[in-house]
Amino acid sequence: MRASYDALVDLFASFENFLSGLSIYAGVPPTPALTSVLVKIIVELISTLALATKQVKQGRFSKFVLVTTTVD
Repeated sequence: MRASYDALVDLFASFENFLSGLSIYAGVPPTPALTSVLVKIIVELISTLALATKQVKQGRFSKFVLVTTTVD
């Protein structure tokens, strides 16, 4: 169980690193194209969190993280 939560912490750390890189867009006037990309990114993050939540509830999160990190 501890491995699952460690994997979850690693996932959130990855999200934090990725999202901090997006902060450069905060000073850029939004265009329709930029807005579209940012919405797609947020949707994917939410989808990933939903999948991770489902896996944690089923007790399979560490296996999920191993699969997704080797694919990326």
